[in-house]
Amino acid sequence: MNGPGAGYAFVRLLERDLVLAVRNRGELANPLLFYVIVATLFPLGVTSDPKTLATMAAGVLWIAALLATLLSLDNLFRSDFDDGTLELMMLSPCPTTLLVLAKVLAHWLVTGLPLLVATPLLAVLMAVPEAARWTLWLTLLLGTPVLSLVGGIGVALTVGLRRGGALLSLLVLPLYVPVLIFGANAVGATAAGLPVTGQLLMLCAFLVLALSLAPVATAAALRISID
Repeated sequence: MNGPGAGYAFVRLLERDLVLAVRNRGELANPLLFYVIVATLFPLGVTSDPKTLATMAAGVLWIAALLATLLSLDNLFRSDFDDGTLELMMLSPCPTTLLVLAKVLAHWLVTGLPLLVATPLLAVLMAVPEAARWTLWLTLLLGTPVLSLVGGIGVALTVGLRRGGALLSLLVLPLYVPVLIFGANAVGATAAGLPVTGQLLMLCAFLVLALSLAPVATAAALRISID
């Protein structure tokens, strides 16, 4: 397929997934509700002391965002696998990697983007220092697409299994750890008045690497799962 045709297929698949997500509002709201509930209950269950909260806030919000993303990953290819759409995608003349990228982008728009919108308010609730709030938001902006891209590989490997949720977690969570470490560390460094250029550059490197390799790996894993 030539360039314009591939671009058209990308846009149409992205629109389709966004429309389906809007129709299933319950599933659409689950990751955001999970993220908000964790951040809201943590001060009530642990401590309400602002100084203590400030030291833990970055890690708590990052872990909540990571688990919220993981919560919604299983639906990335599941419905397409069940109704046969995934096989048609594999047979399409459009590059499979491009179609995979469209589905991952749709997943991030309905999962990662709402988390970014809620983060400034939750950062205030968690007593994140004002200087570190922008860093927290920026690290999530760079990190949540990586979570969706890397998670797509795990979903593609387990999509043919009836109960692949536990296996998906085992496959994906170790790959999420570097993003979690650098994301939370950047916020802590900002709060301490230290430079965070290195952490942000590492997150940018993770994003570029995931954009380059994850769609290819996901497409290959989907072919294995379907065969």
